[in-house]
Amino acid sequence: MKKICLLLMMSLTVLTGCAESSALIRASSTTVRPDVFRELANNGGLIPPGFTDLRITATLKTHHPGIYSARDIHGTPDYKLLLNIDGQAVLLSGILQKENSGPRGIVDPEAGDGIRYRFSQSLRLKAGPHRIVVGLPEDTIAVEKEITLVEGAVNNLVVEPKYGSKPGMRRPRAYSTTSFTEGIRSIHLTLNGREI
Repeated sequence: MKKICLLLMMSLTVLTGCAESSALIRASSTTVRPDVFRELANNGGLIPPGFTDLRITATLKTHHPGIYSARDIHGTPDYKLLLNIDGQAVLLSGILQKENSGPRGIVDPEAGDGIRYRFSQSLRLKAGPHRIVVGLPEDTIAVEKEITLVEGAVNNLVVEPKYGSKPGMRRPRAYSTTSFTEGIRSIHLTLNGREI
């Protein structure tokens, strides 16, 4: 009975997390303030007083298109990364590349045949505190964080995927058994080398 109650509580927690991410994605997909940041070309040049630059990068891997359904946009150019800063939203397109890589080490969650995405965008915005939302709308995953950007600096925000676990391969502390083939379960943000 205790196991059933524990499983039920865990299931409700997961469903609540999905509902919260879904609502966060819906709310963050619309721009309510168009004046928070401007997108930069490769090199934004000299940063004016009171401003800062933010470079967002992400690399992740998904399965090929059409594996699970004809409407699945994984592995296509329609798969986007959502970014919202203080109410200004942008959907970033990735550079796609077919990739069939062998494992790098004992266990590599990105080993195998799939599609590699590389997202990159530089923004200029006012220095100081900001509320940022980063999400993958197709996977119903989003995180919201408060960040503070220093005036005159070039800040690096790295988005890292956490993949799902392979079924039947869970061994605590032995090694990681995650794989991109099991989908992206969460994302983590690192600002200037520190997890936020």
